[in-house]
Amino acid sequence: MFFTLPTLFTWARIVAIPLIVGVFYLDISAVNQNLLATGLFVLVALTDWLDGYLARKLNQASAFGAFLDPVADKILVCAALLVLLELGRVNALVALVIIGREITISALREWMAQIGASRSVAVHMVGKLKTTVQMVAIPFLLFDGRLFDLIPTHVWGTWLIYLAVILTIWSMVYYLQKALPEIRAKAR
Repeated sequence: MFFTLPTLFTWARIVAIPLIVGVFYLDISAVNQNLLATGLFVLVALTDWLDGYLARKLNQASAFGAFLDPVADKILVCAALLVLLELGRVNALVALVIIGREITISALREWMAQIGASRSVAVHMVGKLKTTVQMVAIPFLLFDGRLFDLIPTHVWGTWLIYLAVILTIWSMVYYLQKALPEIRAKAR
């Protein structure tokens, strides 16, 4: 189901990525760039929840949607991390760990599917928690100011992105451990 309503929301998430990045090339103040990019990111991130909800509610879950949804998340997170790296709001090691994990686990899942063992690397709660923490940390770092004149978003975003790095490593180790018996069996 290439063009169901849930899949269209997923496609919208992908299409919005250049818009979020492009905000930082607009000839507007840095404060307005931050605010606009944060608003777009939050809106787009909410479609991640919405497309899953609609797929279940409308009985429109599909293999294509199940494939595209995590791809959209990964591209969104990676693009945002590269923007934050360029802006000096995250360090290269944070971006490298998170992006490296996404590439590693995507490759692992592809290989496990080829050998008929994709269930051993099915999505787990630690992976979902990692994604949630990333999706909260990133807008805080994009905003980079005081939210409601009260919350220092850069400080909170920095702590949350470091928590996301810990969860990223934990989830990668978890998936690699789950795949290890299959890897050993196929290596013989």
